[in-house]
Amino acid sequence: MRVLVVDDSERLRKALATGLQADGMVVETAADGQEALELLQVAPFDVVVLDIMMPKVDGLQVLRHVRAARLPTHILVLSARDQVDDRVEALNLGADDYLVKPFAFAEVKARILALARRHFEEASPLVSAGPVEVDTTARIAHANGAQLSLTPKEYALLELLLRRRGHVLSRGAIFQQLYASDSDASDSVIEVLMSTLRSKLTAAGVGHLIETRRGFGYVIA
Repeated sequence: MRVLVVDDSERLRKALATGLQADGMVVETAADGQEALELLQVAPFDVVVLDIMMPKVDGLQVLRHVRAARLPTHILVLSARDQVDDRVEALNLGADDYLVKPFAFAEVKARILALARRHFEEASPLVSAGPVEVDTTARIAHANGAQLSLTPKEYALLELLLRRRGHVLSRGAIFQQLYASDSDASDSVIEVLMSTLRSKLTAAGVGHLIETRRGFGYVIA
């Protein structure tokens, strides 16, 4: 899952990024609305965590741009503005959720995960294909009833393919979802990651789960 955190507080940006990355999310940050708009133009994000009061371009302007451009992302507003009128204005401009500062990190994470389920049109945190099931809240995967021992990136790859079930994803598209734009890695790392994930799925008796469409990419049918 790709998350963009937009806030002019460096301390808050770093705290949220550290916590969300520890849960396996790919997180990028922006210090103001202008930087956020530039990032949104070049990379997709499943969820944007957005402050309202920022220099250069404020959060409401970012909201207007995102909705006018019909970008497929969900937006969680985090703001110190706690009046009903403030919440109504943000929601009317296209925010999907609104949380007042100060907040508990656990609640922010829960709301991000809820918006991600909405993004993928999922009613439940459980996604599955045959005997393979992933709990996107607990970030645990099972195959034939046994828990899979996956690295964070292997888990993220499996979750992505399950959530996009039926859609063929190219190596480049997968890399963009699993790695930040400033990563030093190249998209060839996806082949290595795919190989180790398939080895673990094979050991669990489900080696056939991920198909390779030569010249196109990978898919769970």
